[in-house]
Amino acid sequence: MEKQSAKQEKRVLIALLYVIAIVIILLGASFCVYSVINNVQLAILSSSVPGFVFGLVVLFLGVRYVFSLQKLKAEVYSTSSGFAWSNFRKTKKSKA
Repeated sequence: MEKQSAKQEKRVLIALLYVIAIVIILLGASFCVYSVINNVQLAILSSSVPGFVFGLVVLFLGVRYVFSLQKLKAEVYSTSSGFAWSNFRKTKKSKA
């Protein structure tokens, strides 16, 4: 029973992350369209950058986030994944 609720919780959290990623993609795409229609220009370091470029960056980051979520989903659902305290240990790096 406990394993079933943990699996359900994982599904809900990963689905929530996917929803957030889709929202980021939609916001980037809508800002691109808005910028093109209204000729938005952003002042960055004393130069004018089209708002379309900023929307493309947000869109790119959303797509990149979806790909990283796919990797996370595969890792979380793998049979070898489990809790281990060794994942939280700090390792000292030697000065070489």
